[in-house]
Amino acid sequence: FLQFVFHTYTTGFTLLNGNGTVKVEEYPLQQKQILYGLGAISYAACIGALPLVFMNRYTLKSSLTQLVVRKLLPAPLLGLMSAFTVAVVRSPEFENGIEVMDRNGKVVGVSQKAGEKAVKETALSRAVFFGTAFFLPALLTYFVERAKFAKTPRALASVRMFMITSVLSGMLPVSLSMFPQCGEIKRADLEPEILSSTEETELFYNRGI
Repeated sequence: FLQFVFHTYTTGFTLLNGNGTVKVEEYPLQQKQILYGLGAISYAACIGALPLVFMNRYTLKSSLTQLVVRKLLPAPLLGLMSAFTVAVVRSPEFENGIEVMDRNGKVVGVSQKAGEKAVKETALSRAVFFGTAFFLPALLTYFVERAKFAKTPRALASVRMFMITSVLSGMLPVSLSMFPQCGEIKRADLEPEILSSTEETELFYNRGI
């Protein structure tokens, strides 16, 4: 359930902050994105919960299994599924293309290749953000437990929350700055119809977040 809630929030954020080339008035496309989003949320939530379900189903209780399944594996899976939901929900951007502009902001065409680049960059930044933000605190908390720095469960919970908050705060600007909001793409990488409409060597697009 918590996986479902998390991916519902991030998918809604992705829908609201994608590239604006696809118009809201096009209801079939908007409905398609929503259906894609529901499918991606359900799939991501199931995959995210699968290791824990598997461990409980087969009663795997060894300390190594507990460490891997409960502490280490959820974070990379969360990062991977976060990237997956971005790619699925924003798939119309590389299917239909997004607007590319010259240095003066003049739209020179709609490019599928620019849309693919924008979605890949956003998916990668999202995976790095959530993967790192949940992997590092889990790893650090494990070492705190082993070293017995936190003497009580309440102290350990406080340490865990502090670590999660610190890593999230540090990773947010890193994630947002991995790729510029106004992305660049070389003219030579674009479609032939755009090549013939401008002499600019570099064009620009709105990546979304």
